[in-house]
Amino acid sequence: MSKYKFFNATLLLLLCVLTLVNCNKDFLEKPPTDSITDASFYKTNEQVLSATAALYNKVWFDYNDKSSYNLGDFRAGTAFSAYNDRGNVLFNTTGATPENGTSWRSFFVVVAQSNLFIQNVIRYAGAQVSPEIKKHAIAEARFMRALAYRYLVMNWGEVPIIENNQVLLNDTSIARNTVKSVWKFICREMRACEEDFLETPTHPGRLTKWSARAMLARIYLNRAGVEASGGQRNQSFLDSAKYYSKLVIDGGPYVLQKNYEDLFKYPYDNNLESIFSLQWVYTSPTAWGTQNSAPAYLAYSGDIANGDGWGGDKSATWWMMKMYEGFEDVNNQDTLIKGKTLDQRLHATFMMPGSRYAEITQSLYNPAREQKLIYTPSSDAQRVFLAIKKYVCGKAKDMNGEAASQRYGYDTYMMRMSELYLIYAEAALGNNPSTTDATTLAYFNKVHTRAGLPPVLTTDPITGASTPLTFDKIFKERMLEFSMEGMAWYDFVALHYWNPQKAYDILNAQDREVFDCIPNKSPDPDFWELRKTPWLTANRKINANSGNFLLPIPSAELAQAPNLQKPAVEYP
Repeated sequence: MSKYKFFNATLLLLLCVLTLVNCNKDFLEKPPTDSITDASFYKTNEQVLSATAALYNKVWFDYNDKSSYNLGDFRAGTAFSAYNDRGNVLFNTTGATPENGTSWRSFFVVVAQSNLFIQNVIRYAGAQVSPEIKKHAIAEARFMRALAYRYLVMNWGEVPIIENNQVLLNDTSIARNTVKSVWKFICREMRACEEDFLETPTHPGRLTKWSARAMLARIYLNRAGVEASGGQRNQSFLDSAKYYSKLVIDGGPYVLQKNYEDLFKYPYDNNLESIFSLQWVYTSPTAWGTQNSAPAYLAYSGDIANGDGWGGDKSATWWMMKMYEGFEDVNNQDTLIKGKTLDQRLHATFMMPGSRYAEITQSLYNPAREQKLIYTPSSDAQRVFLAIKKYVCGKAKDMNGEAASQRYGYDTYMMRMSELYLIYAEAALGNNPSTTDATTLAYFNKVHTRAGLPPVLTTDPITGASTPLTFDKIFKERMLEFSMEGMAWYDFVALHYWNPQKAYDILNAQDREVFDCIPNKSPDPDFWELRKTPWLTANRKINANSGNFLLPIPSAELAQAPNLQKPAVEYP
């Protein structure tokens, strides 16, 4: 391949045109199946808006399929897989690790298709397309491109910024761009989206000004660490994160779902807490790429799935379980945990032995023997997996018929309202060691008490001792709130920007291996005992360091793309 061809397999995807498929969400109107560049298609407002449909699902498919939880949770240590995906669990992801390559390619497909759409609208939008819709639709593509670059820079560091796919064919000067300039680009793009988006969604699940404002809060909080000096985050960006989060909290259309578990039950798509979700659709067997396939790999068994259910070796980590209030280390040797928790997020995220899930049908491998799910894991030599619950919603009959093997129609959260409360809390805390600010504590407690926990107080009611809100408490809350949503890893990256040693210390203290879990009764236990498997001591810990923290660029790309090995440069 000539040296000016920037990527190998990715180049093909960057230059291709995705074919959209028929689906049952009313805003996903089918454009011409031969090419969405057909000039005759961009003649009305609805045609322009429907042309962005693939940016809400298909371009993200390879990332959502398995990579989201592999990178977002396995590398972060909130969950693990005992037999599969071990490179990510053991923190030795290589250039050949499958999820590394699929994520890289998926994010650059998002970039490419966003670029393509922007160019098509500029060239082909007809006179009947209103200026407002034209700007709004272009903003949808810019939002997706900016979000893809957030994932790219947080996973791989220095990456090339591409705003026009065609330059790849002729420009030999393209190189990776510095981390700071990528973040500057992301911020610039999202600010433009805020300006150009409509105030209300054109269709259910579509982006708005409020989506951009919420994402700006996240971006500024991350960028405050990127621009840190001497371990102190950039105060201006912290202030911006605080401003945008409060703007959305006070004036936006989002509210917390009353019951946390309802967020992950059918049907929950596009609820009032969802700020931005990937819009998956249940499709026919002849279509591929617009459906949610991740549940196939998360469900622990075929008896709660639809011809799939391959996640039997996935579980919460010991480190994750220790964070739930009510589970105590009883022998001070980190080998025995006993207790229960009021935190409703555990039941919604991981399945504990003996727990009931009335919304899921269990067939017991025999359709004639159906019941509402009671999680009863098989015990294999003192190995009991606390199976994944999030995004596992059961059989087709549990989802109004909209489920089949590797084909599910419910959406993937990319940002929820609860994150805005925690962003405000962290931005308001800023570079201080602690805070007792009433507003900050109230916002933190919105998330904490929704989970069923008593409010966090700044003074111990019994001893009178000061118990202010700290970064560690906010970080822990994020782990509990967003575990198995592909987010935890990016919290570690955000921390690493301004305090890398603290990120390494937390990761290296984690226990990531199997253990036993015994309920005091089944079904409906009210107490569990967790014991580390005494004969299995290998691979319980990792060694995160500056040499392995970021992902290596996929080997297939490096082999064909010499530009990826050039020194990074600033982006204009």
